[in-house]
Amino acid sequence: MKSIQVKELMVPLAQYATVSEDATLYEAVVALKAAQECLDPSRHKHRAILVYDAKKRIVGKLSQLDVLKSLEPKYEDIGKLDAISRFGFSREFVSSMLKNYGLWEKPLQDLCKKAAQKKVKDIMYTPGKGEYISDEDSLDAAIHQLIMGQHQSLLVTHGEEIVGVLRLTDVFEAVCDAMKACAL
Repeated sequence: MKSIQVKELMVPLAQYATVSEDATLYEAVVALKAAQECLDPSRHKHRAILVYDAKKRIVGKLSQLDVLKSLEPKYEDIGKLDAISRFGFSREFVSSMLKNYGLWEKPLQDLCKKAAQKKVKDIMYTPGKGEYISDEDSLDAAIHQLIMGQHQSLLVTHGEEIVGVLRLTDVFEAVCDAMKACAL
């Protein structure tokens, strides 16, 4: 796997869904659907939207989970969901939270209105230092980084510039192909 470089598996930035940080949630979802329609049918669909600033630099990501979470503002009352989820709560506890916090009582009724009002910059996720990888790095290095950070994707850089996205699904597919090619 050391001979495979990140740039061989990444999705180039030009093929990825992108929106301005000032875009609405509605515009972001439309951009994601448009990017998915342009994809080669043999490739997996995109699961995130990249967000750029006024200087056209990528400054954030908007995942499918971010979109869904933003539709129910009461999740903000719960606090750090990623920290809470690590405890492995029972189904009963999760159901009690739904009831106790009054989650999802009406959010889907006003879906279009909410999507038009929400700004991407208010709900996007800002990638940390461990979510960037060079296009020259090996697939081994990328796998290690994906595992250690529990990431679904990494932003691929060439120098200081973001040039693409390395998705876990594409890495997994490459590993599976390599396994199939082995003569056992």
